[in-house]
Amino acid sequence: MELINIIAVLISLAAIFSYVNYRYIGLPISIGVTLIALLFSMALIAMDAMGFGLRAYAVAVLEKVDFSRTLLHGMLSFLLFAGALHVNINDLAERKWIIGTLATVGVLVSTFLVGALAWLMLGRLGVEIPFLYALLFGALISPTDPIAVLGIMKTAHAPKSLEVKIAGESLFNDGVGVVIFLVILEVASGAEAVTAGHVAQLFLQEAVGGVLFGLGAGYVAFLMLRSVDNYQVEILITLALVMGGYALATSLHLSGPIAIVVAGLLIGNQGRLLAMSSTTRHHLDIFWELVDEVLNAMLFLLIGLEILVLSFTKAYLLASLLIIPGVLLARLISVSVPVAMLRRVFTFTPGIIRIMTWGGLRGGISVALALSLPPGPMREVILPITYAVVVFSILVQGLTIGKVVRRVVHGASAER
Repeated sequence: MELINIIAVLISLAAIFSYVNYRYIGLPISIGVTLIALLFSMALIAMDAMGFGLRAYAVAVLEKVDFSRTLLHGMLSFLLFAGALHVNINDLAERKWIIGTLATVGVLVSTFLVGALAWLMLGRLGVEIPFLYALLFGALISPTDPIAVLGIMKTAHAPKSLEVKIAGESLFNDGVGVVIFLVILEVASGAEAVTAGHVAQLFLQEAVGGVLFGLGAGYVAFLMLRSVDNYQVEILITLALVMGGYALATSLHLSGPIAIVVAGLLIGNQGRLLAMSSTTRHHLDIFWELVDEVLNAMLFLLIGLEILVLSFTKAYLLASLLIIPGVLLARLISVSVPVAMLRRVFTFTPGIIRIMTWGGLRGGISVALALSLPPGPMREVILPITYAVVVFSILVQGLTIGKVVRRVVHGASAER
């Protein structure tokens, strides 16, 4: 099937599912499209069992779409830039310590806890997995997905300070999580002797190098934006920054996600204030909001359809049911530790630990990282469990986070 036909099928499905969700269901687009796509996939599976061959056609389309490459080297740069573009850097700066701690210490703690719990649980179920691969699972499932989180938090009506913390953490822990995943994958592959110094160097190169590259690329784009006053040209400059910047950062073995987030924050704040006219700001916001919504619909459509190409066994289903609470427990601990460390210095929203634990949604990035694992038995174990955790996160946590926020915040207000 030609690429243009595949894109036509996926965009058509995304449009139909978005329409059905908006017209009849009324859920946030990420949740609604995922739910409808899952139901659609299950219907295809049922029809296939009755002798209809529609599932084979759907699988043929999905197999032509490299989900991992499509997201990590295609959609992700656009979605991260669109998210960072509307985050106030002053709000982030005021909460830099908690956001930075959650995005680094929190991800590291969660990676180890999830990995250890998964290794123990899978071993008890008779599913043998090396500890390093269990840590790989911990690394890919620990970061909260900014794409899912930012979309849900728009409708959760959380206090501004809490929303900034969750949005800031999700934007940065995504990049940190990808770096940790790549470091552990290199160790697990055993391609060469890996020392602690090499691991530290790789981490610093990816993370710190990504920050510096994002600042440099963002500043060059800022200078170009400031020197022209034509919104068509300025939108093209931001597109070049996102696409070219991400590709160049990745080719230099720097963290593309971190680079694009930093560049997006710079353009969204200094660029918006000092380099754009009101006309440009208006058109730029509309353009990137449209890109964000269209790609979100496409991403969550693909998440819902991926069940068609996954193989679930009873052992994997049982493991998923056990690991989901383990992932939530690890998230609770990884949030509690940084908050406890900083509570003596900073004031936190009442119930922040409960809200950030339940609001730590996982999304397409986790599935994409699992799909990027080299083919083999370990990939066949990790992929379906990752998918189950992500679907639970989007549908169950995503549907209830608004109620949790209202109950915790209003409850705290009533007590005062």
